[in-house]
Amino acid sequence: MTTAFFSHDDFQKHNMGAEHPESPERLIAIISYLADMNLGSELDWVRPEEITRDQLLKVHPETYLRQLDMMQPTQGRVFTDPDTAMMPHTLRAARLAAGANVQAVDMVLSGQATNAFIAARPPGHHAERGKSMGFCFYNNIALAAYHALTFHGLERVAIVDFDVHQGNGTVDIVQGDERILMCSSFQHPFYPHSHVYRQPENIINSPIMAGTSASDYRKKVEADWLHKLQDFKPQLVLVSAGFDSHKLDPMANLELESADYRWLTDMLTSVAHDTANDRIVSTLEGGYHLKALAEGTGAHLEGLVAAG
Repeated sequence: MTTAFFSHDDFQKHNMGAEHPESPERLIAIISYLADMNLGSELDWVRPEEITRDQLLKVHPETYLRQLDMMQPTQGRVFTDPDTAMMPHTLRAARLAAGANVQAVDMVLSGQATNAFIAARPPGHHAERGKSMGFCFYNNIALAAYHALTFHGLERVAIVDFDVHQGNGTVDIVQGDERILMCSSFQHPFYPHSHVYRQPENIINSPIMAGTSASDYRKKVEADWLHKLQDFKPQLVLVSAGFDSHKLDPMANLELESADYRWLTDMLTSVAHDTANDRIVSTLEGGYHLKALAEGTGAHLEGLVAAG
């Protein structure tokens, strides 16, 4: 079987400004690295289509979708929060990113691919049910989860988020849903400063102090997650793959390196092998040091390819 790799040229048309860290250069760096390492030849490249309105409505209310539609400018930029800007190409890119997640679920659950990685932007895990924030507009990973549960009829889906910023939007959407187990590691205290404590049992938070060593990070997430995931027996593992926990990333203060992302991937592929017929769908979230982002993504993809 294969690892499907979703990408689209229109992801790079979304541009929040020359100084913005969530830039088109992020995807350029990843794809160039894959070419340099000859890893791209081991992937099944897929050009996604836009998500449908009905699929978006499984997570986001019509009032919110209409608000985004009305805000998108025909020229220039409009900010939905201090960090998040819309320009004429933004919602097209966001619909493609969300559509890629839905299509990846379809491919993996139908047996067309063993697993999948979505190299998309804008990211999604900060988008709450009715609120855009943190560079995010639609919650891609939540849309993937509810597509798997409703359209494909799965009973148990795991979401694992290893971005350095907590996926508050995903927590906002899936908290209390016993069909979903969400495991999340993140620097704390840190943006977005929410959804950390007093969460329902289906949310497993692993707050990590700034400066924590990679070895201590590994010990904590394995202790917090592994048995919970094994006991939950997910039929599909979804991953919010943020590479901004890397020690070189300018936006955070954790100490991971590429080898740690491969370790995380191997742990998750082991869980997926035992309970989910190897089925994993992973989507890009953060990562703002271009070299670290490319190498971390490469290590993650090598683990997915090895599991395929």
